[in-house]
Amino acid sequence: MQPLELDPAQPRRDFLKKLSAASLAALIAREPRAAAAETTVHPPATADACILLWMGGGMAAPETFDPKTYQPFVKGTPVAKILSTFPAIDTAVDSIKICQGLEQIARVMDRATLIRSAVQPDLGSILHSRHQYHWHTGYVPPQTVAAPHLGAWMAKVLGPRNPVMPAFINIGQRLEGVGESEELKAFTTGGFFGSEFGPMNLPFPEEAMLAVRPPKGMDPGRFANRRRFFQQLVDRSPQRELMSDHQQQSMLRSLESAHHLLSAPEAKAFDLGLESKETRAAYGDSRFGQGCLLARNLVENGARFVEVTTEYVPFLHWDTHADGHAVAERMHREIDGPVARLILDLEERKLLDRTLVIIASEFSRDAMIEGVPGSTATDQSNAKSDTLEESKHYGLHRHFTGGTSVVMFGGGMKRGYLHGATAPERPLIATTPPVSISDLHATIFTAMGISPKTLFEVEQRPFYATQDGKGVAVKEVFA
Repeated sequence: MQPLELDPAQPRRDFLKKLSAASLAALIAREPRAAAAETTVHPPATADACILLWMGGGMAAPETFDPKTYQPFVKGTPVAKILSTFPAIDTAVDSIKICQGLEQIARVMDRATLIRSAVQPDLGSILHSRHQYHWHTGYVPPQTVAAPHLGAWMAKVLGPRNPVMPAFINIGQRLEGVGESEELKAFTTGGFFGSEFGPMNLPFPEEAMLAVRPPKGMDPGRFANRRRFFQQLVDRSPQRELMSDHQQQSMLRSLESAHHLLSAPEAKAFDLGLESKETRAAYGDSRFGQGCLLARNLVENGARFVEVTTEYVPFLHWDTHADGHAVAERMHREIDGPVARLILDLEERKLLDRTLVIIASEFSRDAMIEGVPGSTATDQSNAKSDTLEESKHYGLHRHFTGGTSVVMFGGGMKRGYLHGATAPERPLIATTPPVSISDLHATIFTAMGISPKTLFEVEQRPFYATQDGKGVAVKEVFA
């Protein structure tokens, strides 16, 4: 299936119109039909659950998991000499070093596989919205159908681990009131699979309990009537013909599942107020840290796929176009303790072996190159001088797709294993066989027991788990 043509200079509103058209097509589409069982051979699963720790905004590999030559800030230093603004530190694995500021993660790297040769295409224009859509769905936007999120594939193909627990939960990302909200909504969905396979969105982890109890002042009986009223609304709506029976029933099943969760014991997993002060402090007071704690609880109670994000907001967090070093230093503090604590807690609860934890971002960053060498992508950094003149220009700002780090813990991955490398000098491109998004997804799907060639027929057209079914798992990373 070919994506709709998109001119890199096309206005964003036109891009969104095409995405909206695809969303509408999903509403009127008939139920997707799976390929015959005998034609899809699923691999044995090494993981039952997956936690994606999403570093939204472009986490720079040379400032985190792929340190290069360290250069401190000195006014007048040629920008070409700046590779890493943090020194390398030792980890629990002799052959692996990561950046200063990630000391707690360094102590658990003996539980990890570190992939340093992940790559992304430039997609004509290196926009966060396009790359995040591509990473989360495996398809380049816009598509003629609404492509399902990675978590939706797991929810659809594998089903829930616990029938009362949502299979796909998204923590920490606001979908309203932030920049590029429509772009975020475009991939944070069940796509053509339907609403029941889409995410339960919990933007504020400390308020997650509110999502599994009736609104304040409403008794449970009145809340239960909502499903019946919604069914009547659907039946009587003049727009009923615009929504397929499949999508109607999917939405109703989603409401039914939410109702069952209200009275289930598992609802307590959403209440961080039940945790001790010591436990909450160990995860830190950031939304990401508390999201990691919530993810631990949800997986322990049967969630299939949980995404926890540092939250993508343009020009904030990992989206460092200025003050790169200072922002990266702050982000180190935000993720270091929570990630390490999550891994240790899962291990202590005997969950790590069957839970695949992934640290990833849409692309890396470089001080000089936008995309890859020879790219015609527009330079998005505001640091135009050839020498360092201000501290706000110290750090990595430009979007870089030639070499990106991905970290995987548990879930059947090797422990203390380093896969791939990037060049020690600029350009910092992958120097070993690159791991594309299709192959990375194939690796994740394979760990979860899903064939990368899994096929659904949508409006009489094939749609695969990895683009065109061509993703190949990186076998070397499996234990």
